Amino acid sequence: MQIRNVVLAMAAAVVASTACAGSDTPAWPPTPAVIAHRGASALRPEHTLAAYQKAIDDGANVIEPDLVITKDGVLVARHENAIAIVNADGSVREATTDVMDRPEFAARKTTKTIDGTAITGWFVEDFTLAELKTLRARERIPAIRPANVAYNGQFEVPTLQEVIDLAKAQSAAKGRIIGIAPETKHPSFFQSIGMPLEPALLAVLTKNGWNSKDAPVYVQSFEVANLKALRKQSTVRLVQLLSNGGRPYDFTASGNPQTYANMATAAGLKEIATYADVVGAHKDLVIPVKDGALGTPTTLVKDAHALNLAVHIWTLRPENAFLPAAYKKAPTTDNTVRGDSVSEIQTFLKAGVDGFFTDDSAVGRLAVDSLK
Repeated sequence: MQIRNVVLAMAAAVVASTACAGSDTPAWPPTPAVIAHRGASALRPEHTLAAYQKAIDDGANVIEPDLVITKDGVLVARHENAIAIVNADGSVREATTDVMDRPEFAARKTTKTIDGTAITGWFVEDFTLAELKTLRARERIPAIRPANVAYNGQFEVPTLQEVIDLAKAQSAAKGRIIGIAPETKHPSFFQSIGMPLEPALLAVLTKNGWNSKDAPVYVQSFEVANLKALRKQSTVRLVQLLSNGGRPYDFTASGNPQTYANMATAAGLKEIATYADVVGAHKDLVIPVKDGALGTPTTLVKDAHALNLAVHIWTLRPENAFLPAAYKKAPTTDNTVRGDSVSEIQTFLKAGVDGFFTDDSAVGRLAVDSLK
């Protein structure tokens, strides 16, 4: 325990000294920010300490834990609260743990309605942290990332506190600030079952001295109400996530017809600027794809910057499966082949974005460092 406290104290000293060094260019936030999407998820099973460590080693400024909550109220990092989903034919998909292979938890399989969609599977909120820690992480998309399957069964599900501990320790070890970008997943659902994410999140941030605008933290949400509520309670940086279709679920639930497309307009951004610091936009909202290539940038970056909103985009992934045709590499029909992600990233950087989510931080760092 004493060693851990010394490491964390060293990390705090690094954060403080770096933030004060150089009044012209603050150390935080970094621009452009290389944000590790669920860690180095192209190279390790996502949302594991190994994935976050790999991303940091490869040059990420920020690591992103998606947050859900256990039965006993502990925030953990998983892409969804469903840690394995059962299809109608009995097959399993989106399995980020080995829970479906654990007979002692077979009875935990259930069906829930999450954001209006019925889902059958196993859910984090039905497990205590101790139970969840007996499970092991698995690669979520093995067909596209078969090499990651070799790591199945090796890593635990990390808590938010463990992610913060890693970020602080690595800030000390690397001599640079490593931040976090926690995303609150399905906040309306968790509110509806009496397990809201936000009080637990603020408690953890406060415990770590990170509940302030100066902290290396971006709190994200696809919903709006929880961000507005957080703004009344905290000065921590908030990120309004925008998808390229649909609308926030809390809008759907309340009958608000406003869509993400509405929110991406100049008028919509003006409203976002009243409670958030950053717009986390789907990449198509910044540069739409036309005829298989990136087309003409929209005005989103310019409009956001005019309101002192930073712009982060998601998600820039290296495999053909996720790239516009112009950036795929032969054989283009092979989704596992890596294309020219560096050029895609650099096109967005030239459009003025302030940060980007990448599944491979080494590729993201190369794109930033080689930009001309």
